[in-house]
Amino acid sequence: MPDTVLVVEDEPNLLAAFKYTLESEGYDALTAADGATGLRVAREKSPDIVVLDVNMPALDGFEMCRLLRRESSVPIIMLTARGEEDDRVEGLELGADDYVVKPFSMKELLARIRNMLRRSAGGGAARTPEAVVSGNLVIDLAGHTATLNDEPLNMKPREFALIAHLASNRGRAFTRDQILERLWGHDYIGDSRTVDVHVRWLREKIEPDPSKPRRIVTIRGVGYRFDG
Repeated sequence: MPDTVLVVEDEPNLLAAFKYTLESEGYDALTAADGATGLRVAREKSPDIVVLDVNMPALDGFEMCRLLRRESSVPIIMLTARGEEDDRVEGLELGADDYVVKPFSMKELLARIRNMLRRSAGGGAARTPEAVVSGNLVIDLAGHTATLNDEPLNMKPREFALIAHLASNRGRAFTRDQILERLWGHDYIGDSRTVDVHVRWLREKIEPDPSKPRRIVTIRGVGYRFDG
């Protein structure tokens, strides 16, 4: 079965070009001209990846991304005509996996889509467990939720993505650059301190004593590892 790509874009000519190019490359292309319709199609059709424009009527791309990320871990690539870093950061913090600034070439976007689908599929790696249990901490990878002492933890999408990545690879150390590549994308504009900040936030939520972490531990000279 071909991978299904949902494109949400309010420019008719660009939307038609997306559909033609994607179908020419063997993908099953779904389209929507506004965010509200795009959200409905995403819920009904469960695409393998979503390409989402920021500036749209009915529901803008940021809000659609936020709502979709609440209920799905589908890869999301956001498109914008604006190149400001604040817009880019906002999209990524809401849970987008990649960000492309207009104008761009279809060849570049296709490469991003292929790369994202490859990462999502895990490149044939072992199946990820549906949940990770660490004492009174339960990380529901399938449901995209976490609980501590049976109480739900309020996590931002990027925080959950980080704990899910570390916990599903329990005992394996990752460098900050590896974490940035995995969760923020290869062309993220920023530095490794972003990872440190997210780790600190997570420790405050899941560690009995954040100053002496036992779950997310620092590996000196390397990065971080989940030992819970």
